[in-house]
Amino acid sequence: MVIYVDGSCLGNQNVDAETVAAWGVVVVEGDSKLGRGTGEIIHEFCGRVITNPEDDGFLGADVGSNNTGELSAMAHALRWLLLLEGDDAVMIRTDSTYAGNLTSGAWKAKANKEIVRRLRLLWEEVSALRPLEWQHIRAHSGHRWNERADHLAFRTANEEAITPLGFWKPGQR
Repeated sequence: MVIYVDGSCLGNQNVDAETVAAWGVVVVEGDSKLGRGTGEIIHEFCGRVITNPEDDGFLGADVGSNNTGELSAMAHALRWLLLLEGDDAVMIRTDSTYAGNLTSGAWKAKANKEIVRRLRLLWEEVSALRPLEWQHIRAHSGHRWNERADHLAFRTANEEAITPLGFWKPGQR
């Protein structure tokens, strides 16, 4: 199984807790990983970056930004994997070396420390259940599934009507 994650932010300069950012996750079965977008989507989901510590969906992001969108996408993918039965290997593909290296512990966080702390705990928990890797892919290079994750994140960041669970519903404006 391969999971594609991406984040998006509106106005990614001088960000704060009110800056709108979002994430997208696309789960694919049968992907050749060669960039052609083979296989089929078995699940996809998206939502906004939550910056309010009082909100149930808060993952530790202090601000909305491209980076917190990418980190949130990783977190939601890992949380989804915790609910999935089985021990099949999973590859998470992201166009953010920042998110991949922070999540896996290869880099030390200088910012976004709380969300990274939570992400690393999720990474360790999922890794204990199944083989787990991440791989960098080039952004906006026409890869079907990466573009799909980007589209979900971008659309969600630009949507005014988001359901309480953070899922966009067709026809909402």
